[in-house]
This record gives sequence, structure tokens and C-alpha cells, in this order.
Amino acid sequence: MTSETAVEIRDLVKDFRSPLRGVKAFRAVDGVSLRIQAGEVYGLIGPNGSGKSTTMKALLGLVAPSSGTCSIFGKDSLKVDSRNDVGFLPENPYFYKHLTGAETLRFYGKLCNLRGKLLENRVTELLELVDLTNARDRRLGGYSKGMLQRIGLAQAMVQDPRLLILDEPTAGVDPIGSRQIRDLIMTLRDRGITVFLCSHLLEQVQEVCDHVGIIFQGKMVKEGRLDDLIAIEDQTEVVMKNASPELMEKIRTLVEQEESATLLRMGKPRTTLERLFLRETQIDKK
Repeated sequence: MTSETAVEIRDLVKDFRSPLRGVKAFRAVDGVSLRIQAGEVYGLIGPNGSGKSTTMKALLGLVAPSSGTCSIFGKDSLKVDSRNDVGFLPENPYFYKHLTGAETLRFYGKLCNLRGKLLENRVTELLELVDLTNARDRRLGGYSKGMLQRIGLAQAMVQDPRLLILDEPTAGVDPIGSRQIRDLIMTLRDRGITVFLCSHLLEQVQEVCDHVGIIFQGKMVKEGRLDDLIAIEDQTEVVMKNASPELMEKIRTLVEQEESATLLRMGKPRTTLERLFLRETQIDKK
């Protein structure tokens, strides 16, 4: 992972005006700021209507901010060339169901100015990456939801982007398909590709993300490294192997002197991302 900044959003505000006279504009995003370093996976989570998709659309240049700025690898996201290094998978992608998997990727490859042997090699490489080689000649109308999401990931990767933006990549996908997509995201991270994803499936976010932001009613209510966010600040845990009951009573003073014990981990016990999310969005009233 490099120190290069892949995404920077500063004080983003987006208001949607009503066509009705006298109706106040609706503020979908209210002063959101975040930074994503190159090579990491960042998860943006929040309830429906919290501003996740609007934030992504502003980053992609699909909507203009009312105020604030968005940049991709240092380029203003409102400029077309900022999207040269970006692949995008929307929540509900539409594909031509009569095309096969290979034909679909060939179509998107041509839109990205790939031709000839270079295009065919890219199609083969992407089908192998998303584990759809055996379905390359099957029409998309016969694909499962999980297969469609994976072909969607493949089309987002056609131009070999440095940043991949995924909106609910596992929505409606069964557990096996979800696991395949999560494994693919981790593979992309290992290749140095930056991933920015929105999801309401918190367990999946917790498995793959390095940093997480929680957005609620248009505001960023919590943001940072996942390990830091789910640490319980006022507690400490010690995990040991082969420790005797006597040693447990003398942890602080004797553990380093006891040859038969191994200190495996010491630090803050973890809560879950779901509990953190519920607490920060004030849904959990307990």
C-alpha cells in the first residue's frame, strides 16, 4: 500500500431543490469529508436514505456538489479525465440478457477502445478472475444473481482501473456468491487496486475493509481504521496459550517470566461493526 491519496472528499454538501414553490431544499449530504489511500478497501455504511449513494455519485461526477470538493488521484471529479482510472458497479446494473458473458465484456472493452488480441486477452483474463470461464458462452439471461454481480465486477475492471467503486456489490446474492465476491475484493486489494464500497451488510464490510465511515442523515458520524473503531476503549484483554490458573492471577507481573506460557495477543477487545453502527446511528436504544 502506498501513501498516495486515491480519493479525497472535503466538506461535501448536496442539496436537492424541490420543483414546488415554497418547499425547502432537501440536504442529502451535509459536510461529509473522507480520504482513501491508494491500495486500501474503504467501506461507507449507513441506513437507507443516509446519503451513501449521493456521496458516490458526487465522487463519480454524476451530480455536482452544492459545495465542497471531490477528487480522484488529485483530479477534480467533475472533470472527465478524473474517471479514466475508475471502474464502477452500480447497485442494480443493467446488462443485455441476450449477450453471453464473453460478448458482454467484449462490448465494454470496445467502449474502452480495446481491440483485437489485446481485447480478447483481457476478456479471457477477466472471466478467469471472476471465475466465470466455464460460463463465458452462456447468455446472461441464464446467469444467477451472483454470476451477474461477478460479470458486473469484470466489466468494471475492463480498462484496468486503479480505483473500483462498488455500490452494494452483494445485494440479493446468496451466501456462496457473497463469499466469492468478498474473496474477489480481497484479491483486488492484494493487486494494489483501491476499492470504495457502499454496503448495508455490516459483517461483510467488517471482513474486507481497512477503513470504514458511518454516514447518518447526511453526516459522517464515525470514520477511521476498522480496528480502531471496533476497539472497546475502556477494556483490555490478554489472550494466552497453556496458561495455568495461578498464572492468570499474576498476569501483569509474571506472564513475561513464565516459560510455559505464550502471550498471543494483548490489546482492546473488539465489539462488532453492527453494534458500533447501531450505536452511532442511535437505533440501538438499550
